[in-house]
Parts: sequence; structure tokens; C-alpha cells
Amino acid sequence: MTVSRALRDPDKVSAKTLVKIRAVVDRLGYVPDPAASALATGKTNVIGVIVPSVTNNVFSDVMRGIYEVAEGSKWQIQLGNSRYSPLEEEGLVRTFLSQRPAGLILSGIDQSDETSRLLMGADCRIVQIMECGPDPFDMMVGFSHGDASAAATRHLLAAGYERPGYIAARLDPRSQRRLAGFRAEAERAGVYDPLRIVTTPRASTVTLGCELVADLLSKAPETDAILCNNDDLALGALFECQRRGLQIPRDIGICGFNDLEMMAAANPPVTSVRTFRLDMGRDALRMLTGALAGIEPEEAVVDLGYEVIARGSTARAG
Repeated sequence: MTVSRALRDPDKVSAKTLVKIRAVVDRLGYVPDPAASALATGKTNVIGVIVPSVTNNVFSDVMRGIYEVAEGSKWQIQLGNSRYSPLEEEGLVRTFLSQRPAGLILSGIDQSDETSRLLMGADCRIVQIMECGPDPFDMMVGFSHGDASAAATRHLLAAGYERPGYIAARLDPRSQRRLAGFRAEAERAGVYDPLRIVTTPRASTVTLGCELVADLLSKAPETDAILCNNDDLALGALFECQRRGLQIPRDIGICGFNDLEMMAAANPPVTSVRTFRLDMGRDALRMLTGALAGIEPEEAVVDLGYEVIARGSTARAG
């Protein structure tokens, strides 16, 4: 029983005993059978995490926060990449649930009807990340993409720009909410023009940012500011505007979204919307493991907010 307890929940065994048990386990080459454990207890110590990309720096930061909290604990993180596909996400949810996980962490609030049905009937705790909404399956930690984009638009207007444009790629639901936030704020200020909107379903890259800005300026050469759906596009926008001899921030302002490290390192430094991705990963796992330990969060939905980090690329008013 002591060995079983040490392998399942090492915090409940004294350090001296744990050292002895681990020495014997190593000598014997023993590997616990999670399937057998799941049959006996109805649960594993696995926490499934489903993200839409494993190469996007945004999700890399979230995963770093998750792994930081998981390190040294009994919880094992298993990662699934949905590649922005609702069908792939549904398949991953089915696979994880068949393995009787202790919990699931997944991105967004736009699951398909079938995925939603699976999650509502899931026998495990769930945390949705990256967004906030009124109806979580269980728990949620994120922020409002629409509000954050609207705040960035207000920043551009306050800096003295009068003809803002917008470029976006991928067009997943979060991207669409950012575009909606820009449009709502631009319409409120009376400066919205559909000609100054350029989008594509292609994946974001710096090179694509150059292409989208070239398209934008060919259709609407009067554009004097560009809100970019993410920082990759913003860096491409910066390069393209500089290639055309435009003075930043005098002739045109540029604002990104997510505030990756490269925004502060660019020349000029690029304004961006800071999102708290590392905290999001940490909080998601803490909420989940706390709930598994019987400690429910004070609030089921945690809004981490955002911050517009103003830099040289939009310092026109100053």
C-alpha cells in the first residue's frame, strides 16, 4: 500500500520512504501501468491540453506556464495539436476522454456542437483558456479579444491617426473577434472604411504581413495607421512600410497584438497589445489541480485582461 501511495501521490509519503521506494523501482525497472490504474480508480494522473498550434509563440508561452506548475507534481501533461481544425479538436477530445484523464485544458469558446456535447458529458474537470465567455463548460481563464482590439484602436485614434486600417490572417474565431473590436471602435469614431480591411485565411508569417500591407496601401493609400492581428504581421508591416520609404510613426503608425519579445527589439519599437499568456497557463493548471483537490476557484471565469504597450511605432502625438 505504501508503494502504491508513493507512486500515485508521492506527497503523502515521507521523503525518506520515497527515496527507498524510488531506488527499488529504478533497480527493478518497474513502470506503472496507467491503464490498470485507470481501471482501479476510474482516473489517471494525465491532464490533456489541446492547443491549435505548437509552433505559434503565443501557445508556446501558455504551455510554458502549464509545465512550470506541473513540474515536480504527480500530474502528467499530454499535448494535442488541433491545427485550428474543429474536426481535429473533436477527435482529440474523444481520444483524451477515452483515456480517463483527470482533466482537460483546451483553447477557445467555439467548439463544434459534437465537441460541446462530449465536454458537457465529460467525467473530468475542464478549463478553457485564451478567452472569456459567459458559459464555460466548467472553468475558464482568458481575456476579451474584441475589447483588447477596441482598446488598441482607441490608442491609434488618440495618437492622432485618422484613417486606420486593419490586416489579419488565419481568421480563426479569435481573429474575427479582434476584427470586430476594431470595426466597432472605428465606426464609433466615424473612421471605418471597408477598403482599409485586408484579411486572408492563410497562416500568419512576417512575409505575409508585408504582402497584406502592400495590398492595403494599393487599395487605400491614404491609410495612416495599421492595426495588425498579431505581431508577426506587425513586423512584416513595419518592414514593408520602411521599404516604401514611409516614416514611422509620422507617416503611418503600426500596432501589433500579443506583445512578443520582438516588438520591443524592433526599430522603431512596435506598439502591441500585451496578453498575459504565461499567467494564463499557470492559472489554468492551478485552477484545474485545485478543483481536483476539492478547492473550487472563487470565480469560474477569470479575466486576466490586457494592456496596450505604447512604443515608438505609434508615437505620432508625442
